[in-house]
Amino acid sequence: MINWKKKNQEEVLEEKEAYGVPYLTFSLLNLLPMVKHAFSTRLGGVSRGEFASMNFITARGDTQEAVNANYEIMSKVLETPREQMVAAYQMHTTNVRKVGQEDAGKGIVYPRDYRDVDGLITNVPGLMLVTFYADCIPLYLVDVKNKAIGLSHAGWRGTVNNMAKNTIKAMQEAYDTKPENLFVAIGPGICSDCYEVNEELADEFKKIFPDNYQRIVQYNSKGNYFLDLCEANAQQFLDLAVPKSQIALSNICTCCNAKYLFSHRASAGKRGNMAAFLSLTI
Repeated sequence: MINWKKKNQEEVLEEKEAYGVPYLTFSLLNLLPMVKHAFSTRLGGVSRGEFASMNFITARGDTQEAVNANYEIMSKVLETPREQMVAAYQMHTTNVRKVGQEDAGKGIVYPRDYRDVDGLITNVPGLMLVTFYADCIPLYLVDVKNKAIGLSHAGWRGTVNNMAKNTIKAMQEAYDTKPENLFVAIGPGICSDCYEVNEELADEFKKIFPDNYQRIVQYNSKGNYFLDLCEANAQQFLDLAVPKSQIALSNICTCCNAKYLFSHRASAGKRGNMAAFLSLTI
């Protein structure tokens, strides 16, 4: 078991292991037999150096062979072939793409015929959505009534532009999703203790969250500002009428746990990427 540094001791996340590979799941989503999900750690793969060892992207210099091998390992762990996974093409947008069986394998085994996509939605059982992280915030959405899912990437840009709202809107249009039927998990990502931002960005969040600003942006006696992206996204889901009891908020920070999770800030950009995985089982 990994000795996680946690923000609190609530049982929000569960560490699991298969084939010697540790990964994280949300207790809330584990209650739903209709989905399979995971958040990878940086352990258990074959990548080397700053990418060690479970890295899922080549954009920062890792080899395609190593990344392919890491996907093969996770496909065994998750009991889902690589050919049944579909990956986002993240560019810090709030664009959400509906994917179907015809998209299986894209970004993993086959080239993607899309770009600038930071969120994926589907209602196809067995099709596993994949998005990538190294401090930004994963958003897992499960519509328990209409059997549909969404998986989105929200950094500060995605949060400012309300990726939560865009993902729900896409699911409403495609599957008639209603907020009261959603179960949502947020994180892991960088915490407010680690995410120092400039005053200009802090002011952007003050405009967006005038009533909750002090919970989302903290500052110290030296005038430094610190941003809580997980809390900001949680508030956006609450504002959209997702019940609070159906929202799980990660208490594990990527930067605080840089030995086990990739963190852009902790590594000064010398890192790989973890992946979030989500699929319908029925």
